[in-house]
Amino acid sequence: MNRLVVLNVVGLTPRLLSHMPRLSALRDRGFGACLEPVLPAVTCSVQSTFLTGELPAAHGVVGNGWYFRDLGEVLFWRQHNRLIEGEKLWEAARRVHPGYTVANVCWWYAMGADVDWIVTPRPVYYADGRKEPDCYTRPPGLHDELTRRGGPFPLFDYWGPRAGIAASRWIVGAARYLLRRHRPDLSLVYLPHLDYALQRHDPHGGRAAAAAAELDEALAPLLDEAERADATVVVLSEYGITPVDRPVDVNRTLRRAGLLEVHTQDGMEYLDPWSSRAFAVADHQIAHVYVRDPGDLDRVRGLLSELDGVAEVLDDAGKKDHGIDHPRAGELVAVAEPRSWFTYYYWLDDALAPDFARIVDIHRKPGYDPAELHFDHTDPLVKVRAAAALARKKLGMRYTMKVVSLDPSRVRGSHGRLPTSPSDGPVLLCSDDRQARAAVAATEVKDLLLTLAGLGPRDKENH
Repeated sequence: MNRLVVLNVVGLTPRLLSHMPRLSALRDRGFGACLEPVLPAVTCSVQSTFLTGELPAAHGVVGNGWYFRDLGEVLFWRQHNRLIEGEKLWEAARRVHPGYTVANVCWWYAMGADVDWIVTPRPVYYADGRKEPDCYTRPPGLHDELTRRGGPFPLFDYWGPRAGIAASRWIVGAARYLLRRHRPDLSLVYLPHLDYALQRHDPHGGRAAAAAAELDEALAPLLDEAERADATVVVLSEYGITPVDRPVDVNRTLRRAGLLEVHTQDGMEYLDPWSSRAFAVADHQIAHVYVRDPGDLDRVRGLLSELDGVAEVLDDAGKKDHGIDHPRAGELVAVAEPRSWFTYYYWLDDALAPDFARIVDIHRKPGYDPAELHFDHTDPLVKVRAAAALARKKLGMRYTMKVVSLDPSRVRGSHGRLPTSPSDGPVLLCSDDRQARAAVAATEVKDLLLTLAGLGPRDKENH
């Protein structure tokens, strides 16, 4: 059996690899392949496909969030592993090799996973409304071991206007420690740095290249540790990020048509999903559109099809063709055109936007909001106000960090639709050339990893 270290370098593409000498050397020593993603090409869906070998129609993760019909709520970024249906990679490994050990370092849906070591972002939510950076670990004692070595988990460097290389460096340190101290058979390590830079800036520009070089340098200690542990290293990417300059307000279109409803509290408008005839859950370049009455389907499809920035609208047949026909999916699924992406905005007057719209709040927003990666450029005092709010927080007082603009025009990169060019698509690299191939489908990653571990179909016959 071979030890594996699987690095999920989100946003890595052939275009960026040319700026990453350590990862390029790993590819040259082994092999590199185009990685064919699934629709939607977003984190939770693609990771779930890697781990199960199934399409979203089977594993059920139709996006980073969806409308939970039994709760009447849109929920994003849930963390429990039971949301993934189907056999996971480590479950298949343990059928062949009982006792197979696994470390999950910041891959999604970590909580509740039947693995040996877990590290995942988990803020402390105090009763007075404060939110402090922290992480969840299993076993519990691992928390203090990691924070003694690397400090508290840098949550505000993991997401938001301050997001940067510090979070990936912390994750590298945690993965190195687990590999050196516990030597898991499989290490799953999520590195998010490119995701921030490529959504903030031109994914084809100089800042993207600089971010790739920065991450490559940060990865070097973990690559060295893997070599000392005689581990096979697999580097994969969930998607490529491409330039965008056209935000598409799909929910505002549905509202103007009288299909989406809101309710108002304290002068703020909130999406009313259970009363709406149709609304969209926007997720980068994909939007699940939930239509309560089948009699409205043709009208909603027509509205979306005529909307600038929408490439196609998938009905039942289209969802089945793309392997996304799961009960959690919307009745319709909109796919953006190149250079376009979907906002979650549903209010028609910014003065009526809910207060969470102007803060970093990934759980209360009924859709994905990449504007959270930018300080509000319309407020010249935004950083002063943020510093004042931080001071109130340190004094134990309530605070609101209003730093997010309601102008989506600064978002420069997005993903979710299938790539149109291999240079902008995800890749898979491997330090072992014995399984070399030109292309790997996301649904084939699970079996490839089992084979590299020595637990593939041929190996099962020998156990």
